[in-house]
Amino acid sequence: YNRSVRLAQCILELRQNTPDRLHFQAELERAKRERYFEFPLLERYLQAKQRSYFLVSMLFLRSFLLLLFLSSACLYLVYFHLSAFLQDEFSCFVKTGLLRDEPWVPSLVQCKLTGLLVFQVISVANGAVYVLLAPMILFGLLRLFCWDRSFLSVYEVLPALGLLSGRKLGCPLNDLNVILLFLRANVSHLRSYGRIRAVCSPA
Repeated sequence: YNRSVRLAQCILELRQNTPDRLHFQAELERAKRERYFEFPLLERYLQAKQRSYFLVSMLFLRSFLLLLFLSSACLYLVYFHLSAFLQDEFSCFVKTGLLRDEPWVPSLVQCKLTGLLVFQVISVANGAVYVLLAPMILFGLLRLFCWDRSFLSVYEVLPALGLLSGRKLGCPLNDLNVILLFLRANVSHLRSYGRIRAVCSPA
């Protein structure tokens, strides 16, 4: 990639120093056609990931399990609150042991749950967090159905990486899209992205 960036810099210098646009286009097409700086291993890896579906299937499975867990937790919290509101007070049988033979001890005593309000507030907060997490999981799944063309367009200056211009993307539901989304999420640690954008900015 460093050599490809240097090649792109040379092409941009040639464009700035050559007033003849046809000569510049000829040099650009020659560089792309002869493919001096192509990395066959990287290209084969990207093509293999474009035909692989392991990562995307694991991502769908993880999201489905997360949604199932969130739904189960919310249903449990709703069931607990309904039962707690209706059964806040209940009768306890306390006439056992030493109190069994005492005539002044009633057979049933009215009992009430203590600290229920605090537990209800905590449960409502947990339920609100679960409800807010569900759209984020769904948004992450929806991003798998489209390519991030703004991220890929930066790398179009590199030779042999004409994914957009060559229309090689195809269906986005594959491992290549998962890798690109991961790189997009960690773009601050991707040195090549910032360098290529700096090279493309004068153009």
